[in-house]
Amino acid sequence: MATLCRPAVAVPEHVITLDQTLDLARTLHAGHPQLPLALRLIENTGVRTRHLVQPIERTLTHPGFTARNEVYEREAKLRVPEVVERALGYAELTARDIDLIVYVSCTGFMMPSMTAWLINRMGFRSDTRQVPIAQLGCAAGGAAVNRAHDFCRAYPGANVLIVACEFCSLCYQPTDLEVGSLLSNGLFGDAVAAVVMRGHGGHGVHVERNGSHVVPDTEGWISYGVRDTGFHFQLDKRVPGTMAMLAPALRGLADQHGWDVSGLGFYIVHAGGPRILDDLCRFLGLEPAAFRHSRATLTERGNIASAVVFDALARLFAEGAVPDGAPGLIAGFGPGITAEISLGSWTTVPSEPARRRPRAISAAEVTLVHPAAPRRFPAGTTITE
Repeated sequence: MATLCRPAVAVPEHVITLDQTLDLARTLHAGHPQLPLALRLIENTGVRTRHLVQPIERTLTHPGFTARNEVYEREAKLRVPEVVERALGYAELTARDIDLIVYVSCTGFMMPSMTAWLINRMGFRSDTRQVPIAQLGCAAGGAAVNRAHDFCRAYPGANVLIVACEFCSLCYQPTDLEVGSLLSNGLFGDAVAAVVMRGHGGHGVHVERNGSHVVPDTEGWISYGVRDTGFHFQLDKRVPGTMAMLAPALRGLADQHGWDVSGLGFYIVHAGGPRILDDLCRFLGLEPAAFRHSRATLTERGNIASAVVFDALARLFAEGAVPDGAPGLIAGFGPGITAEISLGSWTTVPSEPARRRPRAISAAEVTLVHPAAPRRFPAGTTITE
C-alpha cells in the first residue's frame, strides 16, 4: 500500500501583511467605485501574511510576460532543489529511488518541464517518468496525490516524488480591476512544496482510494484569460458556494469505501477561502477544528494554490497527534469546478519493509549531478517541516 510521507515546504523571504495589502489597495485603486467592497472581501479572507518571490515594489510592476516567465523559471530552479532534498530525506530515499516525478504548477510555463531539469541536475535516473500538470490550478495538489497513488498501484513498490511550485504573485495584473481580481490580489501567496509517496514502507498516510468529481457546466467559474500580458485570473462570484456541490462527492467517495466522512480522524483540504472551510463544516457536520491546519495555512500564507494541501499536511505531521490507523481525507478543489479526493489511514509504523534501489552509482552517473546545482534558498526564506 502506498504511503504519502512528510512534505517539505518553503516560502519566499519577502512578506506582505494584511494591513500593507489594504493600504496598497486604497492607494492604487482610490477611485474604484467598488473599493469598499473589495477591501471588505480582502479582510474577510482571514489571510494575515503572504510570502512573495519578489519584493512588493517589483511585484507591482509588469515588465511583460516574457520577463515574468523568466523570473518563474529562475526562481523555480533556485528554490525547488532544496525542498526536494528534504522531502527525499523525510521519506528516507534518494533521487535514484524515485520512479516518477509529478510536477504541478499553474503560475509559469517551462518546456521541457521542470521534471527534465530535475532529472538532469539532481541525480534522478534517466528512466524516471515525468508527469507535469499545469492546468488544474488549486486542485492540482490533490490530483498529484491521486496520480501518484494510481502509479503505485499499477507498479507495486514504485516511489513517486511530487513537487508543487506556485508563484502566484507573478500573475498580478495591474489593469485587471474587477472585484474578483482585486480580491485575488489580497488572497494568493507563493510557496514551494515536495513530498514522496513510497510504494513500500514509510510513515504517513496509507492512501487506499482516490476519486475525482467535476461539477457540470462550471468550467468558466475559475479560469485564466491567456493574453499578451500573461495569465489573467478570472473568478466567478458563485465560486464561494461550490461546497454545496462538492461536499456530496466527498461523502459519496467515503461511503463507497465504507467510511463515514463525518467521523474521520483527520482532514486535509484546499483552503481557497474561509467560506469554503465553513461550508464544509456545515455540510459534513464537522467542528471548525477539523480544518485547523488548512485554516492556519490560509492565515499565515494565503492561498498558495496546489501547495496548500502539502502545507496543511506538513502541519498535521508537526502536530504529531494522529493515532495510528486513524482514517482521513485529502482533497484539492480548483478549476472545472474539480475536486480531487484521497482516502487513507495514518501509519506511524510501516506495515511493509522498505524496498530501496542500490545506493551506489557509477562515475559516469555522477556527472549527471550538475556541480553548480543550487542547494540553498536566499537569506530570509522560511523553511517549514
